[in-house]
Amino acid sequence: MREVERVALYHVGPKHVELRREKVGGPLEGEVLVRAIASAISAGTELLFYRDQVGRGLRLDAIIKGLQGTFQYPFKYGYSTVGEIEAVGEGADRALVGRRAFAFHPHESHFLASLEDLHLVPEGIATDDALFLASMETGLSLATDGQPAIGEDVMVFGQGVMGLLTTFVLSRYPLGSLTAVDAFPLRRRMSVEMGAEDCLGVMEPAELLREVGLDDDKLDLVFEISGNPSALNEAIAVTGQEGRLVLGSWYGEKEVKLDLSRDFHRNRIKIIGSQVSSMPPFVTGRWDKGRRYRLAWSLIQKARPSRLITHRHPFMDAPGAFEMLNRNPEESIQVIFDYTEV
Repeated sequence: MREVERVALYHVGPKHVELRREKVGGPLEGEVLVRAIASAISAGTELLFYRDQVGRGLRLDAIIKGLQGTFQYPFKYGYSTVGEIEAVGEGADRALVGRRAFAFHPHESHFLASLEDLHLVPEGIATDDALFLASMETGLSLATDGQPAIGEDVMVFGQGVMGLLTTFVLSRYPLGSLTAVDAFPLRRRMSVEMGAEDCLGVMEPAELLREVGLDDDKLDLVFEISGNPSALNEAIAVTGQEGRLVLGSWYGEKEVKLDLSRDFHRNRIKIIGSQVSSMPPFVTGRWDKGRRYRLAWSLIQKARPSRLITHRHPFMDAPGAFEMLNRNPEESIQVIFDYTEV
């Protein structure tokens, strides 16, 4: 197969992205050529890179093959792409041509991938829903690390895409209560659609507890997924005796002023760091990544996460999409690129 020309997005400086045209060769043995249909911008991690809020030299990702470089300009980023397989290399099944696949891959119109790095989209799942595979897997990881128990009172700080999908996963448990917290009205409305009993605005911890009806009892399980360092102390303050706090936010180089001087030690609060690339030891005997992906696809069918898409930008207007997301975060939940006109 002759080489094709692709359009790729590069971060070339703080708050500065550009599109470049490149040549891509045909697929080698065991590879396939994928034409992107759509890709999703991460309003958390990806905006940290866009805003230059990550330490230089940091690895873009330790696991994803397409992100093995370091944070040095210029670089590519992105990890939620759905495309159509256009060609296969020697040893690959030609019946794959025309199939849709999800890839943890940067934003670009065409790319080569090994079959082991692709996730074929099951029949019956729309492309826009399939874009949320990575985020749904993250929601599963966060919930698993928290180990929710029957009747527990739970609160989730942050209702961006990760927070909303974590809320959806938690809503499948027989909890005592499930409350979310977010600063933006658009996200608070969507939170209730995704399964929260209520989504409160940002307020003092004592007020949050009064709104939930707990007062001095506090919460059994709390998740901090807002990306806002100040929310961590608020999350600690509402966590009760022997409670668990799952920290899913990555703050980059944002300063975190952690206050452990109040009831943290007295209440024996456990802070659990959660990261989707690995699973906690207590589940690995029965669960592997394949099983978790199968569950994630099943939950995507139930959640219909495409309803979280608020903006759809032509890929050729990628710089405008980042500018909008950076300038007006309160107006968006999930922003995606459409590659139709590339």
